[in-house]
Amino acid sequence: MRRRAKPIRRNLRLRFVLIAAAAVLLAVHACAAALRRANSLGRRCSPELIDGHRSSPLRIVMVSFSSEGKGTRRSFKGVAEVVAGNKRAYATRKGYDLIDAGDLVDPSRPPAWSKILAVRSRLSSYDWVFWNDADTVVTNPAISLESVIWSVIGHADFDESPDLILTEDINGVNSGVFFIRRSNWSENFLNIWWNQTSFIRFGSTKCGDNAAFKHLIDNLPPNELREHVRISPMQCLFNSYPWFPSWKSVLRLFTSPFTAWKGAYSDGDFMVHLAGIDEKKEWAAKILRQMESN
Repeated sequence: MRRRAKPIRRNLRLRFVLIAAAAVLLAVHACAAALRRANSLGRRCSPELIDGHRSSPLRIVMVSFSSEGKGTRRSFKGVAEVVAGNKRAYATRKGYDLIDAGDLVDPSRPPAWSKILAVRSRLSSYDWVFWNDADTVVTNPAISLESVIWSVIGHADFDESPDLILTEDINGVNSGVFFIRRSNWSENFLNIWWNQTSFIRFGSTKCGDNAAFKHLIDNLPPNELREHVRISPMQCLFNSYPWFPSWKSVLRLFTSPFTAWKGAYSDGDFMVHLAGIDEKKEWAAKILRQMESN
């Protein structure tokens, strides 16, 4: 009888493990489905209506570039070509200039650092520069950049506006998508950011530009931070991330559920950013196909 009891106990343990694993998988996929439908479940990620009447419209430029580099799984190879029509159509619809600043890439640094040069080159010619990494897709072209700006700052007075509008994710502020206003402060900030050479990293998926950016924001004096920087209370307002099951995303979901809720891409969001995702070209193409089918 004792010999028979051991296999029975082993079978019971195995069944328990299998049931627990199945329950975890079901829970993870349920979370993915809920996050994908976050806006229909009550999350508010659309810009608030602000009286934006001005005697002259804001001059806004969208700036980006893609340096494809080596063909790793996380490379930008082919991404710019896939999303070019999407961004061009949006810029034309809303009357924005669209600049591909690929000619400004400095080969002495990892390409991501050259976003600083790209933004700085256009800052004096526009009221606002909207930097968007190449691995971004406009998913709700009905939303204007002005409405995003005004929603974050709460008014439409250009002269009283902050100079830098950001989002933050679980790792802190993100430099992949941001607005920067024409001002002396902005020019100085970009120069200081460019000079953070100790953060430069080669041979890694992390180039150091975002670490330098985060370091500068985290170390601004409180008064300067309040006056010049605004961080959107909801990341999904203009920098949503796709959420899909992986050990890292599941861990982050359970350790910081509200952060995941604020940033996960859902139908109706303005822009999706494929930050930290492999196979970017395939992801971008998939999102565009979904948009066309809706």
